[in-house]
Amino acid sequence: MGSPRSLFGSRQQPMLGIDISASSLKLVELGGSRDGKVTVERAAIERLEKGWVSEGNIENFDEVAEALRRLVKKSGTKTRRAAFALPSSSVITRKIVLPAGLSDEELEIQVESEASHYIPFSLDEVSLDFCVVGASKNSSDDVEILIAASRKDKVQDRQGLAEAAGLTAAVLDIESYASHVAIARLAKGWPKSSEQPLVALVEVGGASSNLLVTQGDEILFEREQSFGGAQLTQAIARHYGISAEEAENKKRNADLPEDFPVAVLRPYVSGLTQEIARALQLFYTSSQFNAVDRILLAGGGSSVAGLAAAVTQATETACQVVSPFEGMEMGGGVRMKNIMKEASTYLTATGLALRRFD
Repeated sequence: MGSPRSLFGSRQQPMLGIDISASSLKLVELGGSRDGKVTVERAAIERLEKGWVSEGNIENFDEVAEALRRLVKKSGTKTRRAAFALPSSSVITRKIVLPAGLSDEELEIQVESEASHYIPFSLDEVSLDFCVVGASKNSSDDVEILIAASRKDKVQDRQGLAEAAGLTAAVLDIESYASHVAIARLAKGWPKSSEQPLVALVEVGGASSNLLVTQGDEILFEREQSFGGAQLTQAIARHYGISAEEAENKKRNADLPEDFPVAVLRPYVSGLTQEIARALQLFYTSSQFNAVDRILLAGGGSSVAGLAAAVTQATETACQVVSPFEGMEMGGGVRMKNIMKEASTYLTATGLALRRFD
């Protein structure tokens, strides 16, 4: 994997970052000042019904488009350019090496030729983009190129959704790369225990969790696991003999019986901790590393009571729930109490919003 650059589009200013997950839509708009400070101008979330978005696919287009319209209106933004993202599973990425000094036209020809070896379907069926990562590590006469390709229907879904909500998709990125951008900004403010800390990011979603291991500008490892917040909802429904819908509502509203922390939450936290530890072990066995410097939790299921402490104990590595807004100022259009409660769920949207400063 390569440098987390924006793919499938050019960057413009100002620009919204819009994250589409299985359970919600998140919007973030950032502003900047001459002294380099970043301000959160807008941040809002809109819930989605189960099944409207599944594994990154927009199954109920009209309903999601209407939800996006509500989100934009709720946020109060006047900006109409936006950055969206596709899940990593929908994008094929490859890093190739080409001679330095090629013209844009020559690069395009070479990239298309190389891409045909990696993409399992016709190039006519894909949206293909690339960016120059930098000089090759092995030869000063070459450059590393990151290629990204996704089926056109996946790209058109995001573009169509933007248009239906009165927006323009100025950037189409990759979710993990956008999250990496947000983490890389935070890393600049950490104590310099090492020049390039090895960071493991665990995003706990509804149906699945994703482990991303990064170092500097490099994404070293990515793995998705089918264990997330839905397992907790199912455990609540089973234990108390209620429907999944009622269980989800009780979970969101923290309206659960006194025995919930011991009878239901503790086994769930233990299971999720084991999944995270296994995923990290897979990274260690497939690389030269045997430890990471820190573990960050993000996503809707990240702030479950006791999870960060359990992961710290199981992995012997400091683990914390991340806030992508750390070090940012809050604008007048932001209800700070509301967004800080769910700050970790805005990680990808924040990374997308940061693209305006690339």
